[in-house]
Amino acid sequence: MKLLEESLRLLEAAPQVPAAVWRELLRCNGDDAAFLAAKARAVAQEHYGTGVYVRALIEISSYCRRGCRYCGLRCGNGSARRYRMTHEEIMDCCRLAAEKGFNTFVLQGGEDVRQDDGWLASLVACIKAEFPDKAVTLSVGERSRDGYAMLRAAGADRYLLRHETADSGHYAELHPSGTTAETRQSCLFTLKELGYQVGSGFMVGSPGQTPEHIVKDLMFLDRLQPHMIGIGPFIPASGTPFAGERAGSVELTLLLISLLRLRFGRALIPATTALATLHANGTEKGILAGANVVMPNVTPGIYRQQYAIYDNKKSCGAESIDGLAGLESGLREIGYHVDFGRGDYKYNI
Repeated sequence: MKLLEESLRLLEAAPQVPAAVWRELLRCNGDDAAFLAAKARAVAQEHYGTGVYVRALIEISSYCRRGCRYCGLRCGNGSARRYRMTHEEIMDCCRLAAEKGFNTFVLQGGEDVRQDDGWLASLVACIKAEFPDKAVTLSVGERSRDGYAMLRAAGADRYLLRHETADSGHYAELHPSGTTAETRQSCLFTLKELGYQVGSGFMVGSPGQTPEHIVKDLMFLDRLQPHMIGIGPFIPASGTPFAGERAGSVELTLLLISLLRLRFGRALIPATTALATLHANGTEKGILAGANVVMPNVTPGIYRQQYAIYDNKKSCGAESIDGLAGLESGLREIGYHVDFGRGDYKYNI
């Protein structure tokens, strides 16, 4: 326990956490992991109370120009069903979410060449014109600095872009030629410079991942200092080169949520859909590990099953806008409640 307490002290106070400390903490399990989760819950509640922010997730397109080897939306997946939503369909989703009380809209999609910077900027401007007090979060991949600047000028508040893996070699294993870890990381720093609230993160248990890769991921996040951190277990997707691989560990994901909360106390950390997909109580377990965000799906039912980034993705029940009562009930059982606030990053605490 003394070694754990010393590692925890460094985790919470060191300007840069040494790799050796991350390695030690990643070995925690059982009672040690439970101890870290309890500490993480206390930190999350210190900054955000027992409210869990809800974001309205709108999956705007399943077309993607990328060939990421783990993703069911990859351009080379001939069995994937494709759709792209129109401006008006997306606006209708925003109106429904607003009626339900949501104050953040998350527009997520593949890198659809038809939904280019101009198309997206026009959409964001329309959303902001109708809902000036709502936050707009984008999660639409790698774009140019000019593209990010255009979207920011149109009114986008936040941007989610997982770095996926900070190791260049591992990144190349997960992605086809033409994209690099360095480019992805550069995009994240550009987004911060442009004034976005920025989210990054990685998959847990992705093919080829080692503990040293995770250490590099954690050290990269230390350099980036993101406002939001999204991690979830890898889940294989049909029609991809990794379709036969094993899913990532729920237990390791929960440990990492706790460590990230302890290191980045004010970060907005979601209990991801992937976690809920692999475990019946994944959302509640994520919150008890230190997460404080969930993103119910508002995508129209005719499209939800077509946004198959991995197999058996949960998109109904408590994972959808139709299941808010179930989500509230599940959170209440563990001492939390739904918070419909914008849930902005708290810079000045």
